[in-house]
This record gives sequence, C-alpha cells and structure tokens, in this order.
Amino acid sequence: MSTTSTSQKLISAAELAQARSARYATRKRINQIALTLSLAAMAFGVFWLVWILWETLRLGLGGLSLTLFTEMTPPPNEAGGLANALFGSFMMVMLSTFIGTPVGILAGIYLAEYGKQGWLAPATRFVNDILLSAPSIVIGLFVYTVVVAYFKSFSGWAGVLALALIVVPVVIRTTENMLLLVPASLREAAYALGAPKWKVISLVTLRAARTGVITGVLLAVARIAGETAPLLFTALNNQFWNGDLSKPMASLPVTIFKFAMSPYENWQQLAWAAVFLITVAVLGLNILARVLTRQK
Repeated sequence: MSTTSTSQKLISAAELAQARSARYATRKRINQIALTLSLAAMAFGVFWLVWILWETLRLGLGGLSLTLFTEMTPPPNEAGGLANALFGSFMMVMLSTFIGTPVGILAGIYLAEYGKQGWLAPATRFVNDILLSAPSIVIGLFVYTVVVAYFKSFSGWAGVLALALIVVPVVIRTTENMLLLVPASLREAAYALGAPKWKVISLVTLRAARTGVITGVLLAVARIAGETAPLLFTALNNQFWNGDLSKPMASLPVTIFKFAMSPYENWQQLAWAAVFLITVAVLGLNILARVLTRQK
C-alpha cells in the first residue's frame, strides 16, 4: 500500500514538474516574441529619426553663413538671410513663455495644493487635458477669430497669444505632477514650525519641485519653437525687419513653410538652414531638460 502511494506521489511530482517546465517554456517563448517586437519597433523609430537628422545636417549645414544671421529674407533667386525670421521667432517664443509660464505655474499650484475638494479643480484639470491635446491649428483659428478678425490685422501679439495658449497646459500639467511628488512630511514639518500655507508652498514645496517645473517650461518652449499653424493664422509673415508686435511678423516656422514649397533654389536652401537651426535649438532644450531631471 505504501509502495503504491509512493509511486503515485512520484508520478504526480513528475507531472507537476513537467507542467511547470512547459509553462516556463511558453512564457519564455512569449517573452522572446515580445522582446523581438519591441526591438523591431524601436529600430523602426530610430531609423526614421536618424534619417531625418542626417538629411537635416546634410542639407542644413550647407546653408549656414554669416549672412544668414545678418540679412533679411530675400526675393526669389537673390542672396539673403533669416535675420527677420530669427528675431520674430525669438520675440514671440520668449514673450509667450513669459506670459504662459506664470499662469501655468499658478494654476498647477492650485490644482496640487488647494484643489483637493470641490468641483473646480477636476473641471480645470479636464479642460487643461483637452487644451493639452488640442491641435495647434485649432488654437490658431481661435485666436484668429477673437483677435485678428476683431482688430482686422495680423500681428505679432496675436502670435504671442496663440503660443502662450500652447505653453499654459504643458506647464500646468508638469507643475501639478511635480508638486504632488513632494513628500507630505516636508509640508507637515513647515506647518509644525508655524509657517502659513502660502509660505510653505513658495519656500518648501515649490522649491523642492523647481527642477521639474523648469523642465516643463523648457519642454513647452521646445514645443512652441516649431509651431507653424498658429502663426499662419495670427502673425502671418513679414519679409522685412519688424520690431513692432502690432504688425505682421516673420518667424522661422512660417518661413520654412513658405520657402520649402517654393521652386526657388535659394529659398529651399534657406528653408533647410532654418530647419537645422530649429532642430538644434529643440534638441538643446530637450537635452537641458534631461540633464536637469537627472540631477534631480
């Protein structure tokens, strides 16, 4: 009786080991398939990224010269540069960042620190998510309707407003997420010392999350640096130097859009040079954001 029981136990153990081995082999095979598909997807994405960067370097470096930064956009088949477009892009990106960043940070502080109860914070968060995912051409058309059509004139200020509306949701989301990552013990320690809430936020939580907030601002700047659609509906373009934001103003993305589709070789060369400059600027901002995040 004991011999039969022992044999049955040995058979059961062998069957269990065989089932476990088959299960392990199946899981290993599925893991290898998933890993292969992941590597193939990564290689597919990296291939196109490297190709784009190579074409940008190959065609953009040839257009770099001193006149690129000192002369205005030229007529067809004549020499010139991108000074007015560089100045216009710099002005509109910087002003939109200065306008959108404080609004985004303050709204993010409210959502993370004050909006724990009530309906306003969830509604604000929902609207912000919609604005974050909205196509930039929709924002440009909105600003065209409420600003350009009302004043009956394209202007740099309209372009600034359109870009600021793109900056705000990015900064809000980043600020809220970074503040929520700050440990509650830091807040409690400051409250225990008798500090008011506004001082706790400004001197403790916001300071602890400043690297992440700055990273969000840099990513927002990198996003708006290459936006074309909002500027087509708002700032339009200007072939000449213009420092007056109440008038149409040139920008690199719109200049690229105009010159790249033209049949003129000098315009196409300037378009690739502008693409190279924007690519370098955006890559630099992204690398800076990564460095700041790594230090944190």
